[in-house]
Parts: sequence; structure tokens; C-alpha cells
Amino acid sequence: MLVDVILPLPLEGLFTYSVSTVLEGKIQPFIRVKVPFGITKTHTALVVRSHHATSVDSNIKVKDIIDVIDEKPILLPEQYKLWEWISSYYMSPLGDILKAALPHGIRKEENYRPRTETYVSLAEKYADKQNLVEAISLLSRSPKQLEVFNIFLELTSHNQQVTREELMNETHCNTSVIRNLVVRKVLRLYDAEVGRLNNGGIPHFEKINPLSHAQQEAFDTISNFKKEEVKKPILLHGVTSSGKTEIYIHLIKEAIDRGEQVLYLLPEIALTVQIMQRLQNIFGDKLGIYHSRYSDAERVEIWQKQLSEAPYSVILGARSAIFLPYKNLGLVIIDEEHETSFKQQDPSPRYHARSVAMVMAQWAKAQVVLGTATPSAESYYNSQQGKYHLITLTERYKAIKLPHIQVVDVKDLRHRKIMSGLLSPQLREAVSEALHNGEQAIIFQNRRGFSPIVQCHQCGWSPKCPKCDVSLTYHKNTSSLTCHYCGYTYHMPNECPDCGNHELKDIGAGTEKVEDIIAEEFPYARIARMDLDTTRTKNAYERIISDFSAGKTNLLIGTQMVTKGLDFDNVSVVGILNADTMLNQPDFRAYEHSFNMMTQVAGRAGRKNHRGQVILQTSLPQLPVIQQIVNNDFEGFFSMLMKERQAFFYPPFTRLIYIFLKHRDENTVSSAATEYVSRLRVIFKNRVLGPDKPSISRINMLHIRKIILKLEPSMSIQKTRQCIREVTNALLSDPYKKSVIISFDVDPL
Repeated sequence: MLVDVILPLPLEGLFTYSVSTVLEGKIQPFIRVKVPFGITKTHTALVVRSHHATSVDSNIKVKDIIDVIDEKPILLPEQYKLWEWISSYYMSPLGDILKAALPHGIRKEENYRPRTETYVSLAEKYADKQNLVEAISLLSRSPKQLEVFNIFLELTSHNQQVTREELMNETHCNTSVIRNLVVRKVLRLYDAEVGRLNNGGIPHFEKINPLSHAQQEAFDTISNFKKEEVKKPILLHGVTSSGKTEIYIHLIKEAIDRGEQVLYLLPEIALTVQIMQRLQNIFGDKLGIYHSRYSDAERVEIWQKQLSEAPYSVILGARSAIFLPYKNLGLVIIDEEHETSFKQQDPSPRYHARSVAMVMAQWAKAQVVLGTATPSAESYYNSQQGKYHLITLTERYKAIKLPHIQVVDVKDLRHRKIMSGLLSPQLREAVSEALHNGEQAIIFQNRRGFSPIVQCHQCGWSPKCPKCDVSLTYHKNTSSLTCHYCGYTYHMPNECPDCGNHELKDIGAGTEKVEDIIAEEFPYARIARMDLDTTRTKNAYERIISDFSAGKTNLLIGTQMVTKGLDFDNVSVVGILNADTMLNQPDFRAYEHSFNMMTQVAGRAGRKNHRGQVILQTSLPQLPVIQQIVNNDFEGFFSMLMKERQAFFYPPFTRLIYIFLKHRDENTVSSAATEYVSRLRVIFKNRVLGPDKPSISRINMLHIRKIILKLEPSMSIQKTRQCIREVTNALLSDPYKKSVIISFDVDPL
């Protein structure tokens, strides 16, 4: 017998191994096996299928598998079908998808260990209660031991298991007391496997809030759409704080009543904190949480539970949750569907979780609900073309008004010498008033660190990354200069290494510098900062958000993390420090991303008590997009955007594929890129753009060239990918170019 397996390596195709007669009976699809690879290496591979020797060239020597790891499959057939689709559509090897999909503890069989806990029980001699008198007599001269023993008996009086830690907590004793009871053969200790997953308790469906009239209409419309034989995705376009989450909760309850599973996708881990608490209060132990900040062991246990006979009814998670097993998927909710965080950038596979979830739902005949206050251009276009159903919520819950957005022209203020630093007088006054009134404020600056550039005042020296073509970012808290691309770090020098001058100035501002400025301006403020640097640990998000929700902090400074649907009752002011950094990005999506991000962050203001205020600082107040943000004019913005996209042939009027070539030698990658483009143009003509040097043309010692394919939507995706594969294989067959790294980004963001 032979088996075809996926190896956890970035290599195309499946690999074939033979199976000894001893192991034949243990082989089945989607179990793990240990296989040799190369001369000395071994890998944990996933079996896809078995077949007979006649299907393999007899001249090829096939190696034997070493061992079978699993007794039961760890993957459902539907999951593997999805892997194949991702591999084909996003032009990614199956090995990369295996690494992205499976928790590390499943990919490496020796890494996962079940969690155990030490329990206490009566020694065998005293299991018969008639002998307990003897035990008590034995302990009569050891008061502390006797006290612990009696409390133990109370705790176990109803056949309850007691852990050693619980007994120590109840009796305030140390380990030596329990050890002595074990030595005297009164108690015994044993280890038992316990789950790492939190038990949310019994569901409390009575905690579901009634819907408003507008919410009920939206809910009823979605329920009617669900009756359609072919279920179109539903785009729920509701302004910030219109109560979309409440509609989701009612839809989830309806799905659970039908015995279906629900996948609830969020773009950021930060969002799961607030939503998790809300859903857990209602759905209890029917809710499972899955994202990358969970330990690997926790993710393994969730995976195993989803394969069990009692899986979670609802999975709440970030993009990796699409890879979990679902036996009876009935509803997929993609909240904040416009968010770029749903797209995996590096490493491969560069999939978009929204697209993958929609394919998965289509196959399962499940309903998809896409929710957002600022739809992506592609999703809204699809709703206009009739591919999606569109439901609109135009008012906030309980008719609370949208925030008043005040545009501040910082260029004019600086010209008139009214403003010199980061804070305009308008923002300073608004924040001061909010804090004095016992309210909260959010300051948005979409750049982390203290300063993006450090420069010598005398000779102009500026520290650059030795591995990448970027300046190093100064982080004041750690007194370090760091590359945000490769992670290279070194200590901030006290003097210029070129001229010895001690005056090194920082240019520009990240969230760290903003925090310093705010602390100096408002010494009475209780400040928290939320960016990648302050949220590296598992519970950091939860701590920052819960402290702000509880009022322990009253001024939150953050990057785009603070824009993503967080719900705070007492925020009256939001400050956008610099809209220009987003608007001026060299990217055709810059205006779309800016509109979405600024509208979302503005929506954090005035959500419960009264109308909020937003101070938007920009030197480009005349731009139409600024007024569209102020007026919450999505229709006007979308109309303008579509005219531009159609004129310049960009999505949704075209499909894009970015092709990146990388090599340590710049001449080699330049030559390879030129040849690659020549081969592509034979097939795709003027649809090929490039090769170009990207704005950052060297990362981690690899020189980069970028090629863009602009393709009509009507072109066959399958044939296109086949042509690209052939061109790639032809280039890499050249021995001088075989070391060039070629990667693809399909539907880039």
C-alpha cells in the first residue's frame, strides 16, 4: 500500500510513501504519520489518501512511513476540500496551509501534552467509612493534620473530587501537611487530566435583549432570506452603534435552536474581549473562543472538542477560526467585514478569511452575514450588482445622534502660529472639558513607537536597518532603535556615530511620544496606551480594555486597534491627530482605508449618554473625502470611489495578483524579474505592469521586485493560475535563477 501525504513544508504537491503490512490496518485518510525526508530528517505528515503500487513509477524508490500517530482522523473531509481551494485560489503550497491551519501541538505530535492536575483522595484502607474512626484516632496528636483531614471529608461528602490546590486553599495549609498525610497513608495523591478550556456555565438566553423596531425589521428580513434555496450573502450596513451585535445574538440563538453551528469572525483579538464577555453571559458553555493569543495547548483542545460528539455551538475568533472543524455549520457572521486584518499578509498562505469563510458557507449551505458601518468597496459593489442582499440601519440604537466632527486645519493654525505641537487648541480644550466632566477621551495616532526617524542635528546622520531599506523607529521606553520589518534592534546611541555630536533629534510622532505629550499636558489624566508594543502578552488587551471600560483609566491613546468596534459608554471626545498620514499613502486604497478608519474611530464617541465630539486634524481640509467623513456620506464616497476605480481599472472592475521576486543579490533578482515579465507579457500582454522596486525594496537582506497583473473579472482564474505556474517553473528551471524566491498575493489589500 502507498499513501499520499502533505508535508509541513513550502513545497508543491503531495508526497508518496509506502506502508508496511504491519501498519496497513492503521491507515486511513487525515491521520498523522511520521515519515523520513531527505537523508536524516523526519516530519509529521498528514495522510490524504491511500492507493496501490501500480499508480507509481516502478523506477522510483518510495520510502516507508516510520509510524502511525493517530487512531482517528484529525481533519474532516470538508476541511481538506477547503485547503485544496485555498491552495488553488491563493497559489499556495498545501504544506503552508497545513502549517497555518493546524495548531502547532497537532503538527508536532510530541509537543502537545494534556493538562493534568493533582487530586486528593482517601487511601484505599480508609475508603470503607467504617475505618475512618481509626484514621481520626491516628491523627489525634497532630492537630493541623486532623483539621485538614476533617475539612477534606467535608469537601468530599457528596462524592466531589478535590484538588490538592483546593484543599490547601480551604485549609490554609502548606504542601508539607498534605505530604505527611500521604506518608501516614491516610490520603493519597493522583494526577488526572483536566481541560484547559474555560467552562462558561449554563446558557442564559433570558439575558438576550429585545430588538428595537429597526433591528427587528433587519432580523426578520435576514430570517426570510435564509429560506432561499441558494443563500446569497447578506451585507448588514449599519452606522456605528446601530445595534448590529444585538441582531447577531438573535441570529445565533435561532441557529442554536435549529441545532446548527455558528462561526462569528472578528478582525482583531482586541474585539474578542468585549464581545466574548457579552456572548458568554448569554450562551455560556456553548461558546468557544479561538485566536492566536491562546496557548497552543488550548487551541489543540478546542480543535479536539470540535471533532468530538459535543462540539461548541458557537465559535468566536479571529481569522484562524475558519480552519477549525465544523460538522453542522449553519451561520457565518463576519463582523467589521471591511477590515484589512482579515487578510493574511505573511507568511503564505496569503488568504482572506472573509472570502474563505464565504466559500466554506456556500458548500455547507450556511447563511453569511457581513456586518459593518463602512463596507469594503468590493462588498458594497456586490450588493449593488445583486450578488449580495443589502440591509441598511441608518440610525443609532435609541436614536443617539452620530458624533459632531470638527475639522481642524493644522496647516493654517501653524501658519498663524496658533499651534506648534501635536495638539490643536480645539483638541486640547475638548479633552480638558471631557476629563473635568468625568468623561473619557480617545486619541488616535496610527503609528507606534516614539518617533519614526532619529537624525543628527549637525551632520544629518539617521539610523537605518542593516537588513532592510527603512529607517529605524525609536522606542523611548526601551531606549532602542527597532526595525518594524525584520525586528533588528540596537541600543539608542548617546552621540552621533558619524560626527560625535550629542544632539540627536527625533522627527515625527508615534503613540509613545503622544503619551508623553498628553501626560505633560494633562497631568491629572489616567492614561492607557493600546498598540502592538503594549499588547504582546495574552491578557494585555483584556486588561487595557477592562480598565478603560471600568473608568480606571480615562484617556486611551492607540493605533488602529482603537478603531475596531470597541464599545465604551463614557467616551465623549475622540481626537484624530493626523489624517494626512493615511490619506497620503501611495496606494489606490488609501482613501478607502482612510474613510473606513476615521469613520470607525469617530464612532467610538458618544455611544450611550449624549452626542460625542470628534476633532479631526488635517492640513488637507479641502479634500472631498474629509467632508464625506464629516457628513457620514458613505453613498457619496462610494460613488466617487467607483468612478476613480473604473477610470484607472482597479478592483472591483479588475482582479489583481501581485507577484514578488526576492533574492540576496540585487542583480540576480533584477534579471529574473525582467525575464519573468517578458514571459508573462507573451500571454497577458499589457495586463502586466512592472517589474518595479517597491517603496521598501529590501527586507531581511532580500532584494525585492514587484510585478502586478491586472485581469478582467471574466478571465478564467484557473487558466490564469496555470499560466503563471508554467512561467514560474520555466524561470526556476534556469540553474542561475533557481534560488530566486517567488511568491504570490492574490486579491491584495
